[in-house]
Amino acid sequence: MSKKVICIIDDDLIYQLIINKIIAKLNIDYQVVSFYNGKDALDTLSSTLKETKNLPEIILLDLKMPIMDGWDFMENIGRILSYKKNKTEIYIVSSSISYEDQERAKSYPEIKGYFSKPIDGNQILDIIKMKR
Repeated sequence: MSKKVICIIDDDLIYQLIINKIIAKLNIDYQVVSFYNGKDALDTLSSTLKETKNLPEIILLDLKMPIMDGWDFMENIGRILSYKKNKTEIYIVSSSISYEDQERAKSYPEIKGYFSKPIDGNQILDIIKMKR
């Protein structure tokens, strides 16, 4: 059986590296895939869906990115999620502490939580527990 997948969509390469290291230390059965912006993620997820009908179980999504930000990603991912077999849960992980951003996140049923950066291993474990 293949590993479950956590997808990180964030333009901060150092943050991506830190999350990868945290997940490796947690010794959980998840593979991490990372994308620099929403468009790269959307394109890859669309291709993956066509091939396997499976998408990541968890997406950790930043809001502020070049090319396609988190909100634009959310506007486009809904149609992709409707065609898949497994359930993907999206968690905003952002440096934005804006009340407006937090409220806007509530308008998307796919978004299951909002975390301020940086997140730690305990928060990642909480996300995984919520997924079960």
